[in-house]
Amino acid sequence: MNKQGLLNNSTVDPNKILPMRYLWARQHYKNGVANNWTPEEISMQKDIEQWKSNKVLSETERHMILWNLGFFSTAESLTANNLVLAVYRHVTNPECRQYLLRQAYEEAVHTDTFIYCCDSLGLDPDEIFNMYETIPTIKAKDDFVVKLTTSLFDPTFETNTLENIQKFLHDLVGYYVIMEGIFFYAGFAMMLALRRQGKMTGIGEQFEYIMRDESIHLAFGCDLINTIKAENPEIWTQAFQDELVGLIKQAAILEKQYAFDACPQGVLGINAEQFCNYVEYIVDRRLERIDLPKQYGKENPFPWMSQATDLNKEKNFFETRVTEYQTAGSLDWE
Repeated sequence: MNKQGLLNNSTVDPNKILPMRYLWARQHYKNGVANNWTPEEISMQKDIEQWKSNKVLSETERHMILWNLGFFSTAESLTANNLVLAVYRHVTNPECRQYLLRQAYEEAVHTDTFIYCCDSLGLDPDEIFNMYETIPTIKAKDDFVVKLTTSLFDPTFETNTLENIQKFLHDLVGYYVIMEGIFFYAGFAMMLALRRQGKMTGIGEQFEYIMRDESIHLAFGCDLINTIKAENPEIWTQAFQDELVGLIKQAAILEKQYAFDACPQGVLGINAEQFCNYVEYIVDRRLERIDLPKQYGKENPFPWMSQATDLNKEKNFFETRVTEYQTAGSLDWE
């Protein structure tokens, strides 16, 4: 196969970004730039005081915070490695590559966020950054995504057959739809629920900004998937669609198991079952975004989550500048 398009297009010079063919990729890049932030802009002083106090956080809340820091601390690195070692090699379109480089930078910022959180709270980095190996529900999520992408790390792999293009879509669905679009969202809901109660607001603000970034990652990934489908319609068989639906439903099970593990007794008036309902709501949104049928039909139990992406401006804690944030109204934040 040697079609003109996104994948391994030998007729495209990857060094010439103009004229552009995929204007949606350029828009996602501009949206990412508009969201630019760094963790050090956010004060952790109140978080440090609350973490050291014996009167502010319950043991359930501390457990939930540690589990989420543990999952996100390495999930961002797994995502970045996939971008630079697998996806970038096969997506030869220059404006898409420009966005991939922007996303890789943002993954590095997110990883730096969890370094900043660990340092600020005096947490044991070995404990936090090893949770992807020591906590079964975290390990299960990471292993599930990695298994979908193993073949792409083979240097001889090429997207030159229908079967291999389908394997490439497994990777994109695994990281964009499942990892960033499903596996991150129960954690987002937990940490933003905590912030709504005035607890660990610095970490909550950082999670909010990460979610804004992830909404654009997800939108780009879904546009990438849908464009590859349109350019290679023969790959989108009913059997392949059924396979993807099955994988995404398996991911939903893993995320619900994680929600119960991270927050087994509920917190702040929210129980683990509500977090699970939120996962199913999110999964339906992801399925629809890549033209697959909804499976659960759940309503959003946390409509307040929209507040995390609807704000257009935020002052940082130094109050020296105002950062413009891209509103995610047209994106797939939830």
